Amino acid sequence: MSTTSVLTPATTSATVTVADARVHYERVGSGPALALVHGTGSGGAAVNWGRTAPRFTADHTVITPDLSGTERTTDEGAPLTVEGLAAQVIAVIEDAAVGPVDLLGFSMGAPVSAAVAALRPDLVRRLILVAGWAHTDGDEYLRNLFTLWGQLGTSDPAAFGRAVAMTGFSRGFLNAIGREQVELLIPNMPPTPGTLRHVDLDTRIDIRHHLPRIQSRTLVIGCTQDITVPVENSRALHTAIAGSAYAEIDAGHVAFFEKEDEFVELVRDFTLAP
Repeated sequence: MSTTSVLTPATTSATVTVADARVHYERVGSGPALALVHGTGSGGAAVNWGRTAPRFTADHTVITPDLSGTERTTDEGAPLTVEGLAAQVIAVIEDAAVGPVDLLGFSMGAPVSAAVAALRPDLVRRLILVAGWAHTDGDEYLRNLFTLWGQLGTSDPAAFGRAVAMTGFSRGFLNAIGREQVELLIPNMPPTPGTLRHVDLDTRIDIRHHLPRIQSRTLVIGCTQDITVPVENSRALHTAIAGSAYAEIDAGHVAFFEKEDEFVELVRDFTLAP
């Protein structure tokens, strides 16, 4: 009888201090660095990237920071800003000492990543913005959705979870996985104080002044069935970032769950291209 050993990349964890925050991040894999910045939710990188990140570790060093508001990063609880979270991503990239990175931001992480690229172009080789947006206040749909999330989060946590699941995934995906699996999605993003800090920031996003300063080669990915951040927002980001490329995935907001293979292929093709 013989056995075969399968070696998986070792994951290293570290923290870096930024202002009053002790920012947790993990590093795994080998090759060019790919930093994945999570969206809204106190579960942070583990919830967003736990299933997808291993798809990249064969040819990337994958860096996954947990920003303020998540369970693994501690701070004093002040209101969040895009620039403050961008400073945390910058500190993680510098602390990891991996040189310029390919930086991917999802949802709330997209405007944060765009700000990183604008403020520190020396640290960002290529930029990928997934299901992101440039500003909330001028979009009544976004403003009301995030305001509703905040109100439900404080008054009806169960309804908050159900609303987030309904807007996070396409109708077709929810019907395909069935009631039992849908019900398991409901508690996936509980309205913890950290999550509600993210939601509060979502109501105040405005990175329009950063966009003309982005120099990195950029790919914007929109999700055509996105009910959280409608695809028109990704199209507007693409228009605002000079020279950016654009692609769409026929999926809801969390496209890397619904169309994981397509998402991974898009990202790998962009980051590994000459």
